Amino acid sequence: MIVVGAMAAVIWVVGWALGTPRQARLLMLGILLTAVVALHVIVGEGHPLREQTGSDPRLWLLLVAAVALAWGYGQVLGRVRVEATRRQAPPPEPSRVPGTLSEAELSRYARHITLREIGGMGQRALRDARVLVVGAGGLGSPAILYLGAAGVGHLGIIDGDEVERSNLQRQVIHGEADLGRLKARSAGDSAASLNPHITVRTYSRRFTADIASELLAGYDLVLDGSDSFGTRGLVNRAAVAAGVPLIAGALTAWEGQVSLYDPARGGPCYACVFPEEPAPGLVPSCAEAGVAGPLPGVVGSLMALEAVKHLAQAGETLRGRMLLFDGLHAEARTIGLEARADCPVCGGRGLPRA
Repeated sequence: MIVVGAMAAVIWVVGWALGTPRQARLLMLGILLTAVVALHVIVGEGHPLREQTGSDPRLWLLLVAAVALAWGYGQVLGRVRVEATRRQAPPPEPSRVPGTLSEAELSRYARHITLREIGGMGQRALRDARVLVVGAGGLGSPAILYLGAAGVGHLGIIDGDEVERSNLQRQVIHGEADLGRLKARSAGDSAASLNPHITVRTYSRRFTADIASELLAGYDLVLDGSDSFGTRGLVNRAAVAAGVPLIAGALTAWEGQVSLYDPARGGPCYACVFPEEPAPGLVPSCAEAGVAGPLPGVVGSLMALEAVKHLAQAGETLRGRMLLFDGLHAEARTIGLEARADCPVCGGRGLPRA
């Protein structure tokens, strides 16, 4: 019996390592037990194979019967759980005509729909939009929450970091129970629990050049809340190549900035304004300089507001302008931005044409 047990263990461990579904592994174990029982029936007593696999076939028949009973019990229990869940779940919403909002959505977004700049058409545009948020940290936290609450129908979140205790002072989408979890999944769970009418997709990895083109092809708008100049430049290059507008924010200590970079529609790109990365040590990180806890909430919320305006075509966006916010002195101002003809990324695509 030791030989058969070893074979069963090998089947289970190797199948687990290769990612074989649990049901398939159980089926292979069942085949193994059936083959052993058949062997005991076919060969006579005293045969070497029979001796090595247990001399008495009744032991294997009892084991097969026990496994069958356990499997049957599991199937019945699973069906009971499914039925209990079905009965406890709220009744599904009635099917709606494509392009319309359900009764639950009309109630949820009533304050948006009341705004003449958004209305029903703008809210439907939000529902149909696909927005990718790069970074689920200080800036991504409020942006993700408000985009989800606003009804952006398809929300993507990419971040390769895990939640740390030092994050909780400002990254309000995560909680104490999320420590050690991947930020993308933690943020995705928070957004999905906030609004069941949206679809959230998470990518627990870094935003890298090898996935940038394929990733952005599925989105209409990108929000960059990363804290790395290298990542910001990469996101900008990918957005320009895909023709996707980019809303980028940045902050340090008490100050923050946000702008909409959209060279395909007459604005500059991020590289037009920041053609080179600053020298090492010139711009300290949040870990080095510190950051006021509510500041990312202000700047990240502004990013979400710009996204809502852009998607709903409401008001005047920050395309071609940058909003600067000084939290320490309670000041805010905007400055004009222009595309550069010699920009190596967009080539001055946002310059006015003669």
